Order: sequence, then structure tokens, then C-alpha cells
Amino acid sequence: MTSGGYDPNQYPQGGQPGGYGQDPYGQQQPGYGQQQPYGQPQPGYGADPYGQQQQQPGYGQEAYPQAGYGQDPYGQQGFGGVTPADLGIRIGARIIDNLIVSIPIAIVLSLVLSGNTVQLATGFIGSLALYGYFVAMEVTQGTSLGKKILGLRVVAPGGAPNLTPEQSLKRNLFVAVGAVPCIGSLASLGLAIYIMVTISQDPNKQGWHDKFAGGTQVVKG
Repeated sequence: MTSGGYDPNQYPQGGQPGGYGQDPYGQQQPGYGQQQPYGQPQPGYGADPYGQQQQQPGYGQEAYPQAGYGQDPYGQQGFGGVTPADLGIRIGARIIDNLIVSIPIAIVLSLVLSGNTVQLATGFIGSLALYGYFVAMEVTQGTSLGKKILGLRVVAPGGAPNLTPEQSLKRNLFVAVGAVPCIGSLASLGLAIYIMVTISQDPNKQGWHDKFAGGTQVVKG
């Protein structure tokens, strides 16, 4: 022991405490090019500090998959996988059907009857004939001539191509109301207007008569 308190035997290596590269507490510090404590290398550029490798999108690749052209980005389809027909084209199809049925009946009755009897008979017979026409076409063909011309068809509640007789009878019941004497034509017109309003307000373009029949629908295709 020297007078200054320094003992050369206490620090045999270098004689000075806390030399370069040494820890004053006896732990060796890593030098240049050496690994960090605990034997773990430092994470490089782009590496996950927790040891999980993250894949970066390459050149020309999207970080997130985009929906292709014509696909719904949310994977959703239309009602029943079909496209509902708009109100305007359905009105056009109905007008064509009415002309197809009503004109021949009016011509025949005008040749057989005369006076006011023709008008009364045309309203009664024409309504029943139109009612039977729609039921027969929807049950056997799944459409009518007017709808077929404009590329429309009627599907059953379960998606079947043709309606059952009961479904078609319910769906077109408002047409048969026109056969009621005196007030039939006005009542049928009022129901038709109400059906058009419900079609325009419904997201699936189903009118009151469609829901009354169990959920029928007029679609494109």
C-alpha cells in the first residue's frame, strides 16, 4: 500500500481501473464488429426487432389486394344473385301485354256487339282474359310476351324459374278486379298505381303484389 492509496497489485492489467474496453464492474463491453450482449445481432434495415420478418410489397405490387373490374369490393351480390328490373321497363312490358290481349278482344266484341254493351263487355271480358293470360304465361313460361320482348322474367320466391298457379293468381289478382262492374276499372287502376309506388320505394323492386304472392320478383335476363 502506497501513501496515495494506490495499490499496483490491485490492478495487475494496465494498472488503471476502468481501462478502454473494460467495464468497471468486471463486464466486458462489445467492441467494434462484435455482437451485442446476449449473443443477439442488431436488427438490420427492414427487419422486425422482435425477430419476425415483414414482407414488403415489391415493385408493381399492391400492398393491399384490390377488387378486380366488375367485382364488388365487399363481396356482396344483388338480391338472389339477379338484377331487379326497374319500374320504367316493367311499365313498358305491361303496356305491351295489355295491347296484345286487349286489342284482339276489342275488335271481336265490336263486330259481335253494339252500343254501350261493347264497352261493358270489353272491360269485363278483357280483364278476365288478361288475368288468365298472365297466369298461364308465368306458370308455363316464367314470363309474358311483353316481358320477354324487353328481356324480363318473373322468378318465384325460392328462385324457381316458373311460378306456381297459386303464386301467379295472387300476384295478378289486381288485374281481375277490373272485371267488377262499374267500379272495377277504377279499383284496378288505383291498385296499379299503388303497386308502382311500392316498386319504386322497395330496394329489391318488389311491389305489393310481389310480396302478396310470397316474394316473387321481376328480374333482367
